[in-house]
Amino acid sequence: MASATDSTAFNAGFGLNQNTIRYISSVKNESPSLLAFRLQALETFLKLRLPAWIPNALPPIDFQKLRYYVANTQRAKKSWDEVPTAIKTTFERLGVPEKEQKFLAGVEAQFDSEFAYAKMRQQLQEQGVIFTDSNEGLSTYRELFEPFFAKIVPPHDNTFAALNSAVFSGGSFIYVPKGLKVQQPLQAYFRINAERSGQFERTLIIVDEGAELTYMEGCTAPIYDTQNLHAAVVELVVKKDAKLQYITVQNWSSNVLNLVTKRGWAEENADVRWIDCNIGSKITMKYPGIYLKGRHAHGEVFSIALAHSGQWQDTGARVLHLADETTSNVVSKSISLGSGWAGYRGKIHIQPNCSHCKNSTECHSLLLGDESRTGTLPYVAISGDSQSVCHEASISSLDEEQLFYLQQRGLNRAAAVSLSVNGFVNDLVQHFPLEYSVELKRLIDMEVENAIG
Repeated sequence: MASATDSTAFNAGFGLNQNTIRYISSVKNESPSLLAFRLQALETFLKLRLPAWIPNALPPIDFQKLRYYVANTQRAKKSWDEVPTAIKTTFERLGVPEKEQKFLAGVEAQFDSEFAYAKMRQQLQEQGVIFTDSNEGLSTYRELFEPFFAKIVPPHDNTFAALNSAVFSGGSFIYVPKGLKVQQPLQAYFRINAERSGQFERTLIIVDEGAELTYMEGCTAPIYDTQNLHAAVVELVVKKDAKLQYITVQNWSSNVLNLVTKRGWAEENADVRWIDCNIGSKITMKYPGIYLKGRHAHGEVFSIALAHSGQWQDTGARVLHLADETTSNVVSKSISLGSGWAGYRGKIHIQPNCSHCKNSTECHSLLLGDESRTGTLPYVAISGDSQSVCHEASISSLDEEQLFYLQQRGLNRAAAVSLSVNGFVNDLVQHFPLEYSVELKRLIDMEVENAIG
């Protein structure tokens, strides 16, 4: 069992109040206007209540028993040799340096509340790409950052967006200049390491006209007996003729409450694609959203969720068609092991002033056990003329005859089940970069093996 330590250089202590906010703002040396924004967000958070549809699986959260800022350093190191040994060892076990050398154009590694390491290839810097943390974005690149900050996900959007706005720290700020197609992915790693703490990164990505980017994030945490909270906010701005692919492989430990708000907007002829894999956590509530703001804008959400006993994966998508001839595609696949719950919750909305919009939504669930549970909870609101919308959902269980056949060919039951599960999600896994499709298969194999024994 992991144990917590309070030997960090910066620690706001337990509890949430104005002093907590002032401490965070002070150690970051923020402007009075940003402190005012945080304090106003705190006031909003204290007024908001959770919506009535929140799953009963969400346990009570005592916000006064969490730590909102824990950090060993204020500035990310540019060399692995300079990263504190304990932090470096953690990320080396996750393979961060190796992946950076092999196929990444840039990498950031956040440990609790701040990035411990950040580096981008010199060529991209010379081409005008910005890849830094959100606080430097607000201070150094204010003219780019501020027009979009808290515009797609404002503090009043929901309870956890308000909380994030009050205590946010870390998260990526990326800007890709007009016409630049970044060939290799940029990646951020997020690690919650302190016990009874929260991680509240805030990410803003701006892909300018005609530019292209793939961004990836990975999430992990050690196992504690107490709650950890992850309440991130992600805002994406994809301008005319631009493309952005945002990939997440989440493997939080089973004590983490993963309650995030992720949303982007696509301007004329822009393309936004979310590829989302949720395996760990106690409960995940995540519904990546796309606002299709410009004509011919296109959005896609591909999601995989796996829940074993004691886990609840409430995932899905939210797509708003706000212009003519916009198109969207949503594919969700969930796997429930033991007594786990994994399913889809989504919203597709085409506004009355739009025409010739198209959406296709598929939700497929696989149950592995008599106590496994799933659900499909769609909300579809269609207005206007000449729209095309289709929604399909299916629930299935493993074919015992197929498992028997595989076992007759020399596989044990766990390996046979794993092969069947990987076959179920294979069409979505193909959307991941090769390195991550291999990692995802390995994670699924481990979850199935732990569940089957």
